[in-house]
Amino acid sequence: MLRYVDEGRGEPILMLHGNPTWSFYYRRLIAALRHTHRVIAPDHVGCGRSDKPRDYPYTLRRHIENVEQLVEHLDLRDITLVVHDWGGAIGFGAALRMPRRIRRFVVLNTAAFFGRIPFRIRVCRWPVFGDLVVRGLNGFAGPAVRMACKRRERMTADVRAGYLAPYDSWAHRRAVLAFVRDIPTSPKQDSYAVIDEIQRGLSTLADKPMLICWGALDFCFNDAFLGEWMRRFPGAEVHRFADAGHYVLEDAHERIVPVISAFLSRT
Repeated sequence: MLRYVDEGRGEPILMLHGNPTWSFYYRRLIAALRHTHRVIAPDHVGCGRSDKPRDYPYTLRRHIENVEQLVEHLDLRDITLVVHDWGGAIGFGAALRMPRRIRRFVVLNTAAFFGRIPFRIRVCRWPVFGDLVVRGLNGFAGPAVRMACKRRERMTADVRAGYLAPYDSWAHRRAVLAFVRDIPTSPKQDSYAVIDEIQRGLSTLADKPMLICWGALDFCFNDAFLGEWMRRFPGAEVHRFADAGHYVLEDAHERIVPVISAFLSRT
């Protein structure tokens, strides 16, 4: 079962998280925008409060299908799509399947095209080693709460516990490892063809308003990814936060929330 936050009333905002986070990542944005909009934030299957089945195709294609089904189930229209990390590929994959339902985009340190993969992430894909580190030692979600947030004082014990709560056992970290191994690096992977299809289709969405809020200190989605977004969406409004990392909403939420609110009002 896929579970999701659904709060507020008005024009819908759909927020898609990445790996190894969950809808908890958007908590401050949800609290700020639910007074003026209907905010929907799903937990991908295997993540957050959603079910974590043993035998399940934790693939990009399936996650896209799940989002598409959720949008149709809730009959969402004029959607503002907010994406972070894997949420970019998932969200833009879904948007290309239902472009008439999408009104605008908010992009937060993510990609929907091929790019560089840091070594520290590539090693987590290795057979046996990846299972031991990611699932056994929580060596992906655990370090992320330190590495992905640059303002360490914000990553309090309670916040760390919030991020890690859904991933408290070997069984509950299936999707964390599956996401890492599904990163497309070879044409033999199904996700490779999916990403290729998405990146070739992005130009068809370039007429929709886009806001980019970017953490410049992201070790994974660095400024090369930002440059690619700007090349593909030259009309995008861009805000680069020089002191923020991958978890840009942790580092700069008090600056990002008013920027997003103004963007929603203006577009």
